[in-house]
Amino acid sequence: MTARAAGGNRQEIEVKIPVRELSAVREKLRSAGASLHAGVHEESNILFDDPERRLSGSGRTVRLRRAAGRAILTYKGAARFQAGAKVREERETEVSNPEEAEAILSGIGLQPRFRYDKRREEWDCDGSVVALDETPIGFFVEVEGDPASIRRVVAALGLDAAESIPYSYAELYARRRKEDPALPPDMVFPEDASRS
Repeated sequence: MTARAAGGNRQEIEVKIPVRELSAVREKLRSAGASLHAGVHEESNILFDDPERRLSGSGRTVRLRRAAGRAILTYKGAARFQAGAKVREERETEVSNPEEAEAILSGIGLQPRFRYDKRREEWDCDGSVVALDETPIGFFVEVEGDPASIRRVVAALGLDAAESIPYSYAELYARRRKEDPALPPDMVFPEDASRS
């Protein structure tokens, strides 16, 4: 869910919280009356940048996501923090041909720089979208909505907002690779590591 801000900008407002496992969070979502928006599905995300990494260096992102037979091209602006949540401009559109989208990005000087995969399910809960993410580096809960809704949902799920992390999956993985240089260059599940 992307909120419409003043001036027509689209804003992503979210928190990301690491958890030990997802089943307890799933049960709390059911108890809170949440409805399943999208069942567990595979996502493959590719981040694009120029050779000088000017996008990532300025906190911006261009991403091509493939999931459930669809492809979504996304631009995210630099993040700021407000009321404990990460806020950034987000623009996205579905593309009918992801290979052509990649060719267009390449034509303007953007190349794939990082791939990250996850298994995600999404729930609607009290005005927020809750994503339960299984990644190669652990489990995470993302809550996206307006700040008041995010606070209510985080509390209802028994999560601690103080444990939220400001990092993208790309940054989290870069930090993890510093600790364990044997990890593959892309954040993929072990069975996919040989293909990355």
